[in-house]
Amino acid sequence: MLSMWHILIVALLVVLLFGRGKISDLMGDVAKGIKSFRQGMSEDDTPPQIKQDNDGVNKG
Repeated sequence: MLSMWHILIVALLVVLLFGRGKISDLMGDVAKGIKSFRQGMSEDDTPPQIKQDNDGVNKG
C-alpha cells in the first residue's frame, strides 16, 4: 500500500526530472487536445441546415 510519503517522494522526483514548466506545458497541451476533440464531436452531431428562399426552393 502506498503511503503519503511514497506519493510525495514520487511527485518530488517527477518535478525534479521534468521541471514545473514542462509539466504545465504538457497539461496545457492535453487540455487543448480535449477541447479540440469535444468541439469536433459537437460539430459532427449537428445536421446541416437547409435554407429556403421566399419562393419555396431549397438551397443546400
